[in-house]
Amino acid sequence: MTTAHAAPEHAAAAHLRARVARQFGRSLHIRTLDTGSCAACEQEIRLLAAPHYDLHRLGFFFTPAPRHADLLLVTGPMIRAFGVAARKTYEAIPGPKLVVATGACALGGVYPSDAFTHGDVSEVLPVDVWIPGCPPSPLALLQGLLVAVDRLAGKAGALTFAADDPGPAPGTGENPS
Repeated sequence: MTTAHAAPEHAAAAHLRARVARQFGRSLHIRTLDTGSCAACEQEIRLLAAPHYDLHRLGFFFTPAPRHADLLLVTGPMIRAFGVAARKTYEAIPGPKLVVATGACALGGVYPSDAFTHGDVSEVLPVDVWIPGCPPSPLALLQGLLVAVDRLAGKAGALTFAADDPGPAPGTGENPS
């Protein structure tokens, strides 16, 4: 990579890292969920952590625990035998959360709904971002994650927290205002 190209790339990475930190106060954690894929999408996802793409420098990390995740990255056709496990995984992720359907199978483009599959992921989980491709390239995955960051920031901004609402004054049962 030439020096002329390195500076804008580093600046863009620093900007994205700062945006993720500003919106979430920390890095964004991704839980991958294979719902019956051929593993081609998973291989492309693994490339994101390799030195060439270095997803970690952007503030994204993979986690094996749904309770630590912000985003569920789903690959493969949603096979019926996996529907309950997929819902439980989704429910274990604390809000605000996103679901990203990854690859042609997850989008319902390869396997239609039948006795063995639900078709696309949205039949079981609420999908926020769709990443097409068979398999999608690492750059397409990065673009989808960037779209997801914006969507998750919108969901996080809509939340209210206990500190935002003073509630009743101690011992009075009434609002202090």
